[in-house]
Amino acid sequence: MDARFTDEQDEIRRALRELLRKRCGTEDVRAAADLPQGHDPALWTALAERLGLPGLALPEAYGGTGCSATEVALVAEELGRALAPSPFLATAVLAAPLLLALGTDAQRASLLPRIARGGLTAALAVPGTRLGTALALTGPGGGDWAGGGRAGGVQARHRGERWQLYGEADQVLDGHSAGLLLVPAHTGGYARSRVQLFLVAGDADGLVRTRRTTLDPTRPQARIQLRHVAAEPLGDADTDVRPALAALGDFVAAVLAGEAVGAAERALERTVAYVGQREQFGRAIGSFQAVKHRLADVHVAVRAARSAAYYAAWATAHGEPAGALALAQALEALRSAAAEGIQLHGGIGFTWEHEAHLFFKRAAGDDLLFGPVHRLRARAADAAGLFGGREVAV
Repeated sequence: MDARFTDEQDEIRRALRELLRKRCGTEDVRAAADLPQGHDPALWTALAERLGLPGLALPEAYGGTGCSATEVALVAEELGRALAPSPFLATAVLAAPLLLALGTDAQRASLLPRIARGGLTAALAVPGTRLGTALALTGPGGGDWAGGGRAGGVQARHRGERWQLYGEADQVLDGHSAGLLLVPAHTGGYARSRVQLFLVAGDADGLVRTRRTTLDPTRPQARIQLRHVAAEPLGDADTDVRPALAALGDFVAAVLAGEAVGAAERALERTVAYVGQREQFGRAIGSFQAVKHRLADVHVAVRAARSAAYYAAWATAHGEPAGALALAQALEALRSAAAEGIQLHGGIGFTWEHEAHLFFKRAAGDDLLFGPVHRLRARAADAAGLFGGREVAV
């Protein structure tokens, strides 16, 4: 592994940081999260037109830039620093790679160029509480992650020459605003039930989407209800989606680890700046040994998490699984940085209005969506065979 970044990678980071510095201050983030879309459409357009973020990991044949997981993770790191609400995770990291991996030639040609241009957003309608399992990050990818059984999740029925979906999924990332939904649904009846992915237009008849109140307002989620909604199978009718989701999981984890590292670093920077200004007993509290030790511990955790995240991005591009462990370490670093930030900001840090809580909510929210951390570690231990094939109890 060559740990040096190329000039192009450094330029991507610099350009994105400069744009977000101007457009994504704390008040901008709060205002964007309160919009009906859950993000600023003008900022998303700028990110697409100026930096090509939606198509970062898509091949040039579909209008993308053909970048590796390393570039995607670096972009996520900068988005994490700003806590920028955007469809990047749902569209470019979760949905677009599945369209590329499983879609037919016609589906790819129709949808991927629109995503790459930023004109179409997409969402994977896996219930938020089951994302970690569906992506094989906290489990083997089987079980009832798609809702399970005869009456759970979403059911697909073949009516003549058309497919129809009926059911619901909750806590779907960006599900309320995405122009395209990738919906996992059960087919084959109860006895031969299996999960297949379907494409559903955001304006389809019978589709009801309701934005939910979330712990982290920068990660908008929705309840998706389908009532005999017309759908199109993604790829061939007999496609097994589980291997594609499992392959996607390590990429998603590496990208999320980069994002968490960016948020943790920014939270630490803001706290260090504050303790250098706040005085107690005639001295800046940052000069107290106890405060120095606490922030030094956070600094070490963030640096270690960054190394793990960068390695995971490189390893993913080379077919080596490392994303789950990197994500676990990054989420722990972010939680630690956010918690210390709240503590060391004193009374003002405990108010909901302070920006320190945005970082803490991001840490807690991602742990709920993609973790928890101990399950990420246990799954990685099982996959590596550390306990002789015996599954780790969690």
